[in-house]
Amino acid sequence: MSQSDNGRASARSRKSQLNCRPLREKAIVPVDSVFRVLKADKTCENSSMAIVVIGGHSRSVGKTSVVAGLISALPEFNWTALKITQFGHGICSADGKPCDCDTGDDHFRALSDEKDLSGESDTSRFLVAGAKRSLWVRTRQGRLGEAMPDIERKIAGAENVIMESNSVIRFLRPDLYLTVLDADTEDFKDSAREFLDRADAVILHQSEARAKWKTVSMDALAGKPIFKIQPPPYVTEEIATFVRERLLAGSAGNSHSADGIANRL
Repeated sequence: MSQSDNGRASARSRKSQLNCRPLREKAIVPVDSVFRVLKADKTCENSSMAIVVIGGHSRSVGKTSVVAGLISALPEFNWTALKITQFGHGICSADGKPCDCDTGDDHFRALSDEKDLSGESDTSRFLVAGAKRSLWVRTRQGRLGEAMPDIERKIAGAENVIMESNSVIRFLRPDLYLTVLDADTEDFKDSAREFLDRADAVILHQSEARAKWKTVSMDALAGKPIFKIQPPPYVTEEIATFVRERLLAGSAGNSHSADGIANRL
């Protein structure tokens, strides 16, 4: 059996029996200004689900391309993909321009299932890459924590989940967090800086130039794997192998995957 076949078999074994049990009523409890979410009603959760988060220090560094690349390179994981967008006052947090992702004055969040297969939007690209399901999560800036119960319900029962976001790291413990860095891009998001030390590995655009960001120390990345890329592609065989091996090791009990969804929020 080839390595790829072994990976598919092991990934399928992750989908253990769904653990269905009564759960406590919904509560959002502030803990050090961070919302900890408890599950609501009765639901079924896949206790062996892996959660991968892809972040990056700025827009246009390739976060979406990395998510799509991993979905395509690792189809055996049967991904549910999420893109999380935060907005404010009709201005999109992704690029600072007017946009239509504002959910309205009376609503602070919206979650929608992508159905389009044209590949024109980011979430459509996830479906084209092979995701079993693709979701667009929109929240007002600073209120992502309040949307976490909805996100939890949406991904309950998924086999494995991959998210594009930095800020979601504040509210969950993923099995794997990769950050995408480009030394030629000066902007460095506060969320990327805050969680830089939580990254399990770095995907770094190859450049001979000195990094343009000046207020960020790379000491937090000391000893972490760094994968250099020259896009395209954004996901090399080395990156795909790293992710596969880490998740399969986790399925043997070496990660948070056995904790279930609620215990990682």
